[in-house]
Amino acid sequence: MTISGLYDLLEVQKIDLEIDRLLDRRQSLPELAEYRKTHELIQTLEARHGEAAEQLRDLERQVDKAEGELSILEAKLQEHETRLFAGGMSGKETEYMRLEVESLRGQREAMETRVLSLLDQLDPAREEVAALQKQLDEAREELSRLDGIIRQEWKQIDAELTRKEERKKEALVPVPAHLVGLYEELRRTKEGVAIAAFEHGVCGGCHMSLSPSEREEAFSEELPRCVHCRRILVA
Repeated sequence: MTISGLYDLLEVQKIDLEIDRLLDRRQSLPELAEYRKTHELIQTLEARHGEAAEQLRDLERQVDKAEGELSILEAKLQEHETRLFAGGMSGKETEYMRLEVESLRGQREAMETRVLSLLDQLDPAREEVAALQKQLDEAREELSRLDGIIRQEWKQIDAELTRKEERKKEALVPVPAHLVGLYEELRRTKEGVAIAAFEHGVCGGCHMSLSPSEREEAFSEELPRCVHCRRILVA
């Protein structure tokens, strides 16, 4: 194995580490965490808004029903009062009608109380729906803003990745295929670092010192390998 081939492979390793950093940066943008958090907030707000809106619709239905029943009671009461005050009935009929009027007045009073109670709940319910809608709109706007930032960052990173990949292809040209295969295998098992410089008696991959005998053993092979981590060494 020629020294130049190992230096070429060391350059490939340098480019690969730069690619790794770019990929890591792509997946760890601060805006990504904010995006996920905002997306979860939107889901929560949508659920709350849907529940509040359904409660409002139910309340409005109750108000409509109660007001309708009140109108029927008032019409019936007016009819009975008219008959009672008109006279022309027997004493027994008059007493019956009087009791009916009293009963209808009680029912009307109870229904008026119910209508007022429902109306008192209506405005707060509408305000809650409106407030949740406002929060939803703001959260969606923030999500859109973050999406724009992320897409722009990714565009720049992807462009840089493309340039790095082109450089890697060029750097790989003089490297023998069998060495590329070993390099890729070591990359998978050695945390992305397959080849390292050997300087001042220390492996640049595992950062362990090699004794004189270990150094002799490592560099006596056709392809120098660290005796500790088995990474390829370049002196």
